Amino acid sequence: MSKINCGVANCSHNNDNTCFANIINVGGKSAKKNDDTCCATFMDVKLYSKLTNNINDKGNECNAITCNVGTCTYNADNLCNAESIDVNGDSVNLYTETDCCTFKPDKQ
Repeated sequence: MSKINCGVANCSHNNDNTCFANIINVGGKSAKKNDDTCCATFMDVKLYSKLTNNINDKGNECNAITCNVGTCTYNADNLCNAESIDVNGDSVNLYTETDCCTFKPDKQ
């Protein structure tokens, strides 16, 4: 199962650099590089507090990743099949300021 390593310090789902959302959604349909992707599940801790008590796997880290990045090697029918992913972003205010650093362009 996938593990999401989260470097977005102010995300409500981040618990010690691990994502605890129930599911995350990676966006960036026609991305050419990781800066063109984003974690659409980002929620600012200032507005939403800590949201790390998910209902999946008895409160364990998130392991469900939907992905609409049609240009990524790891996209398999809109699900991410990478063993783990890294999401990052500095001083994030909006989800579009996050990046999926695991993005790998599909060889078409």
